[in-house]
Amino acid sequence: MSGKSTQDWNPGSYERFRGLRLRPALDLLGQVGRLPLGDVVDLGCGAGAVARSLSERWPARALIGVDNSPAMLAKARETGRYTQLVEADVASWRPEARVAVIFSNALCHWLPDHQLLFRRLAGLLHPGGTLAVQMPRQYAAPSHALLRQIAAEMFPDRFDFTDWQAPVAAPEAYAEMLAPLGALNIWQTTYFQRLAAEARHPVAAFTRSTAQRPFLAQLGEREQAAFAAAYEAALHTAYPLAADGTVLFAFQRLFFTLTLPTL
Repeated sequence: MSGKSTQDWNPGSYERFRGLRLRPALDLLGQVGRLPLGDVVDLGCGAGAVARSLSERWPARALIGVDNSPAMLAKARETGRYTQLVEADVASWRPEARVAVIFSNALCHWLPDHQLLFRRLAGLLHPGGTLAVQMPRQYAAPSHALLRQIAAEMFPDRFDFTDWQAPVAAPEAYAEMLAPLGALNIWQTTYFQRLAAEARHPVAAFTRSTAQRPFLAQLGEREQAAFAAAYEAALHTAYPLAADGTVLFAFQRLFFTLTLPTL
């Protein structure tokens, strides 16, 4: 949770869907193997949703949380699981010494130039260390595509997606990019999530604290309300409500673990 924004993250809004967002992190953690000596880094730690799982997996190691959101770091501190919490721009953050694992759940899609980014992060690891990454890859789905479409139609002076490219590439692109660096395990999963009934459309509630943020940040209060109304109306067509008001929401995520060679 560390994309640049003029607005800080809202821990309460984000944590309403904590369970749905934790499951991919646990799936990623399950694919991290044996590590060399060194610290564990929770990069983009947010409110510390994965802190317990990381600290229980490696109880003898220091756990370092890194995020650029003071509000999220304050919540992460309440977990009592981190040895150290660092407020920093994760795009340029560097540890004091090489680390054993950099674990990044739902962060790197906010950051540009993945080839440079992942090479740099891999360079912060001990030999035999692992870079473990999960990124949403939902951009072609209506939940995200409608945001771009409606923003460009309603506010063409601020939103132009003519040359837009998805922040997360296809798995094949990451395989080509990362395989020369070490042992690569890459996969993609679609989660079918049952979202509970809400006062607003459930998908709108789910994306409010994440995918909608960069759009809402460029709008005034009245514009935000108009944009939200148009988005929700479109969601009712794309994701019809079940009789009980819930929605079965398909959400795609890309994962990889990159383990460096040992000396």
